[in-house]
Amino acid sequence: MNDHVRDLASVREATDRLLAATGKLDNADVTQPSRLPGWTRGHVLAHLARNADALVNVLEGRPMYESAEAREADIERDAARPLAAQQEDVRDSAARFDATAAVPADWSRTVALRNGVTDSASRLPFRRLVEVELHHVDLGIGYELEDLPEEFTGREIAFLADRFAGHPDVPAIALAATGGGQWRTGSAEGDPVHVTGGAPDLLGWLAGRRDGAALDTAGAPLPALPPL
Repeated sequence: MNDHVRDLASVREATDRLLAATGKLDNADVTQPSRLPGWTRGHVLAHLARNADALVNVLEGRPMYESAEAREADIERDAARPLAAQQEDVRDSAARFDATAAVPADWSRTVALRNGVTDSASRLPFRRLVEVELHHVDLGIGYELEDLPEEFTGREIAFLADRFAGHPDVPAIALAATGGGQWRTGSAEGDPVHVTGGAPDLLGWLAGRRDGAALDTAGAPLPALPPL
């Protein structure tokens, strides 16, 4: 059962961490490459702001984005802004999302996201938390997967394992974190490839942030995962 109230509090905490960290940058830092191919740090911050507004749209029953092209254009438009403008936009859009989420509503309802994806409204705060936490790492400013809250890391591994479950291009995989935690993903048939490692490395591999070199597969090839 998703606790949307608790997740909303976590979103606020994660946003505050991100704003405090980016507040130590300068305008030149924002123009530097992020860890995401083709995106500067400004692109990442612009995406975070527009994602918050997109989730407001979802909560209020509108399409998440006008179109894929409009989504990309908005990010490109906003990427080159100076740090102060980026921070203000992230802060203000986060406040809009928080205020919309505070309106009494049926959190058990199904909502529409992008590309035909649907989900329970109660899971939207966690989806936003994923955006804030992972993109904070993507900025490459000292916040790493190892710095993520342990509970968040376990939940996101479970979320991604569920996302890849039954995928036609993913073989059966048994995941095990060295500190505790086991998950299954990929095909439901066949002997699974056993993939073991630290929870941050498992998350990094599943989320496309690490190549999996630190993971142990007992000599078997590490399966290739499709893009998220």
